[in-house]
Amino acid sequence: MRDLTYPAIIRTCLLGFKALGQRFQMTGTENVPREGGVLLAVNHVGYVDFVYGGLGAWPSRRLVRFMAKREIFDHSVGGPVMRSMHHISVDRGDGIESFNDAVRHLKDGEAVGIFPEATISRAMELKEFKTGAVRIAAAAGVPIIPVILFGTQRLMTKDHPKDFSRGKTIAITVGEPFHVTGDDPVAETAALKALMNDMLEKTIADYPADERPPGAWWVPARLGGSAPTLERAAEMDAEEKRERAMRKAARRNAG
Repeated sequence: MRDLTYPAIIRTCLLGFKALGQRFQMTGTENVPREGGVLLAVNHVGYVDFVYGGLGAWPSRRLVRFMAKREIFDHSVGGPVMRSMHHISVDRGDGIESFNDAVRHLKDGEAVGIFPEATISRAMELKEFKTGAVRIAAAAGVPIIPVILFGTQRLMTKDHPKDFSRGKTIAITVGEPFHVTGDDPVAETAALKALMNDMLEKTIADYPADERPPGAWWVPARLGGSAPTLERAAEMDAEEKRERAMRKAARRNAG
């Protein structure tokens, strides 16, 4: 697959990270194979996770094709950029086409990225995982590489203002290959989530203490932060969904 813009965008991002004085705490990047199909399963805590999610594969010089909601591809600016990097559009109402696209990319030897939670976690913990990652990896016959991000939410996430001030640490933890059969997608998804939950807890524990003060809004409540609990976050997600549906209905009625 020919890439004209992707490498240039990566180099630009690396310069941006340097300009922002960001420090990277990266472990396990050697777990990303240098060739062959592989599915990166990444947790989702902020709007810039697409930028940082593939960084764990960069030491292996892999370009990750992320699965992202169709709305991003419909954007006048974001759409052409996403397509130029051969990312995969996902229609949440009918995901069969994106499923087949992801499997095809993987069978062609590409690295594909997926967010098993589908949406951002306000709790800064792992939400319920969809079974798509397991089913895609099994259909393509490729391993899943679990990836944990922490610190990206400090830049840009739900319910909080953007903060691109200098000197933040971004933690990226890459786990060992997780092999699936697809015989029991629910059980294998639960096992993947348990593995990634352990990785998340260790990543947070290893995060610089001077950047993780007690009560920090971007740290899970059960680990000393003030982020919403998973239960409260679920309520907030439901409220947001209802409000979005109401706005959509109002626009439709107005038209």
